Amino acid sequence: MTAGIDPAANARTLTDAIARAAGDGAAMLFTPEMSGLMDRNRARGAASIAAEADDRVLAAVREAAARHGIWVHLGSLAVRRDDGRLANRAFVIDADGAIRARYDKLHLFDVDLPTGESWRESASYTPGETAVVVDTPVGMVGLTIFYDIRFPDLFRALSDAGATVLAVPAAFTRPTGAAHWHTLLRARAIEAGAFVLAAAQTGEHEDGRVTYGHSLAIDPWGTVLVDMAEPAGLALVDLDPAQVADVRARIPALRHRRAIPPVSVVR
Repeated sequence: MTAGIDPAANARTLTDAIARAAGDGAAMLFTPEMSGLMDRNRARGAASIAAEADDRVLAAVREAAARHGIWVHLGSLAVRRDDGRLANRAFVIDADGAIRARYDKLHLFDVDLPTGESWRESASYTPGETAVVVDTPVGMVGLTIFYDIRFPDLFRALSDAGATVLAVPAAFTRPTGAAHWHTLLRARAIEAGAFVLAAAQTGEHEDGRVTYGHSLAIDPWGTVLVDMAEPAGLALVDLDPAQVADVRARIPALRHRRAIPPVSVVR
């Protein structure tokens, strides 16, 4: 999707996608990071960020999920914590509209890009403290968000905990997306012998930023099943759970994992 600065408009996009996905027979819908609000103007955006219990986008998605009988992985929303700071929080919502799992982004994006763009997520957001795997109709889903993709230890922990599907919602910038998006996602799928579902923001947003798009579905062998390129929209993909067991039997790397011993540095 190409989320903008109006949460109500973003909520309409999401609820429309929920209805369409359910109508097409999908068991679960995956949405990008910051599906409820994309606004790099912190002063303006702050007025639209609420506590979880008061978030209108979350409420709309829960109601739509229950109405259409479909699970939703809401890639993430900006929500206000009790201490006044923000969390970049993902939600897994079941077909009754109940929240089955929450995940706060562990790794915050603080970077200066060669394009002149500067991002300081830690200026407003507090990192999460827990990795999360949740049982869903498409398998055991390990939850991550965007910048987490660069930290394979998290993905190792998720697959060790039983994840067979790895969700990576994102809002990748175009320069780093073009350089790293496909490579990193295929690597995470291959390492874990798991499906990767990566719903992404795309295009030119109201706040002036530009995101890479290319929402991907990747199988446990590293094959790209779906690449949505740059247009916003909805894609359907069939996942065969048996493929996880097959790939992990052919390349039993998960069984061969060992604790890494101390590193000896020789100069």
